[in-house]
Amino acid sequence: MRRSVPVLLWVPAALALALVVLPVIGLVARSDLGRLPELVTSPTALEALWLSVRTGAAATLLSLLFGGPLAVVLARGRLPGLRLLRAIVLLPLVLPPVVGGLALLYLLGRNGFGGQALAVFGVRLPFTTAAVIIAQTFVAMPFLVIGLEGALRTAGERYEAVAATLGAAPWTVFRRVTVPLLLPSLGSSLVLAFARSLGEFGATITFAGNLEGTTQTLPLLVYVQSQSDVDAAVAVSLLLVVLAVVVIAVARPRSIEGRL
Repeated sequence: MRRSVPVLLWVPAALALALVVLPVIGLVARSDLGRLPELVTSPTALEALWLSVRTGAAATLLSLLFGGPLAVVLARGRLPGLRLLRAIVLLPLVLPPVVGGLALLYLLGRNGFGGQALAVFGVRLPFTTAAVIIAQTFVAMPFLVIGLEGALRTAGERYEAVAATLGAAPWTVFRRVTVPLLLPSLGSSLVLAFARSLGEFGATITFAGNLEGTTQTLPLLVYVQSQSDVDAAVAVSLLLVVLAVVVIAVARPRSIEGRL
């Protein structure tokens, strides 16, 4: 049976929905609908779109490769200071993105100790496409970590414990038990990480700069165009909104959507 929603909740729920929807309606009202197709298909916009999708996909993959194991360690580990470690991992969620960009720049820039170590091998990261991917990974990975860690904590440890008592090796337990436990939440976590990567601005412009064709993603293009061509900025903003809605609505599995 469907549970009814208390009437008193409808008013604040409607206000919350309005807070999200009305600004988007304002963008649509401000846009030049006649020029919209021309503006969103301009070479500059398409180049920024393709760069955003490529770097966002790469950042999401890196978030999975590194953030997935990190989520397992945070949920199942028995390390001292684990609570402090969890707080540090989730720090990009509350830090202003520009602060994250400065941190990356002073770590991996020409004068940072990480940048000096990479310079020995002839590698320079700031103001490159790789810097965009690193900045996006920095801000997006915590979304994946918190989603997967929450899934593991909700599932509990009983299944892994039973597998271990039956003689399964730790890697077998991880591969045959832990990973299947993560799958229901993996899709939604990946979608959130990818959507966050697409919208990243502060860390990217600080660490990677705003070089057309190299580091200028869609959010950076909106910033540039807002200084000279407001209609173009609004059109690209609507493109970002549509892209984010499509990613969340289509890429997230229906089964996961039902769980949330």
